[in-house]
Amino acid sequence: MTELETLQRAKMYIDKLANGINPLDDNPIAENDVVNNVRLSRCFFYVSDILRQVIENNGIGARPVYKQSFSVSHEALERFPFLDVMTVTQISDGLNSLINTEEMRKISYRPITDWLIATGFLEVTAEPNGKKTKRPTPQGEEIGIYLEKRIGAGGEEYQSVRYNRQAQQFIIDNIDAIINMKR
Repeated sequence: MTELETLQRAKMYIDKLANGINPLDDNPIAENDVVNNVRLSRCFFYVSDILRQVIENNGIGARPVYKQSFSVSHEALERFPFLDVMTVTQISDGLNSLINTEEMRKISYRPITDWLIATGFLEVTAEPNGKKTKRPTPQGEEIGIYLEKRIGAGGEEYQSVRYNRQAQQFIIDNIDAIINMKR
């Protein structure tokens, strides 16, 4: 058996596992079997796609995916999906909705909060239990960053940092500085 044929057989086995089929006897795998776990199934599909790329490339490794660093045009920023109130994760998700994520790396909430801390709009404080948390400074409150009491899944109260429309606009207006600080 050639190397390419071995790769094709391995892909066939992975495809069957991803679809909940025993690759040795073609019988369905029991619903409660670990192989039918959603995370494993997604992993199998991912590996299958890598094997497909290698096979299509005549057995030579998968083509590397080089993505550009995050950037967004000012024209695209005009389409930012503002809401009355957002979390920083929703802001980063909104920014990512403006780019082609196949070609460009996404921006996470982290560079945004890091920049807000560095510029004095957020601060890191310690809770009585020792856990560190971010809170708006008076300067942050002036631009529309505030704390909101929330109830967790277990019924516990916690404070969530929220960004009103003015704070969202402030972040969008300063996205170049946020990106440059990240680099």
